[in-house]
Amino acid sequence: MEIDPTQLTEQVRGLLAEALHVPHEAVTDGLAFGDLPEWDSMGHMEVMVLLEERYGVEISADTIANLTSVEGILAYLKENGHA
Repeated sequence: MEIDPTQLTEQVRGLLAEALHVPHEAVTDGLAFGDLPEWDSMGHMEVMVLLEERYGVEISADTIANLTSVEGILAYLKENGHA
């Protein structure tokens, strides 16, 4: 399921906004774990669950620690064939 990179960025920003219960505008391309009070450890797990559900990827415990920014999430999805 290959997606245009710009479209993938918008999808990831929307997913983060949904998982963290914040307005879409609050999720910038440079957003990282801890930048918003909502992106704490519980919010991070919400993000991981939605990523697994939406993109059909399996996220290991090691991977969770690396997916702490919009940029990191996009790189992971691209590595796994989504762009």
